[in-house]
Amino acid sequence: MKTKLSLLFAAALSLSSVPAHATKLDLATMSCKQFLESGDDTIKMVLTWMDGWYKGDEDNAIIDTEVFVENAKKFGTYCGTNPNVSIVTAADEVLGK
Repeated sequence: MKTKLSLLFAAALSLSSVPAHATKLDLATMSCKQFLESGDDTIKMVLTWMDGWYKGDEDNAIIDTEVFVENAKKFGTYCGTNPNVSIVTAADEVLGK
């Protein structure tokens, strides 16, 4: 329960900087190229979502910024060299769900 609450809180914080117009992101179909070109706000939001998703319900409601940044770098590197791969596939490769 703590994990879900922290995820909602993190999402709310990251969404507060999203522009007023509503956008739906289908992460299952977004390519690495689209992700890398989506802009800082979207990149931050997706990385925050991925951090929570790949932690699952087993971890405490803790964001380890060192691990977060390291995973973001790995993900960015992977996407940079595999622009046509979906970000879900990239995340599975990098973060191993």
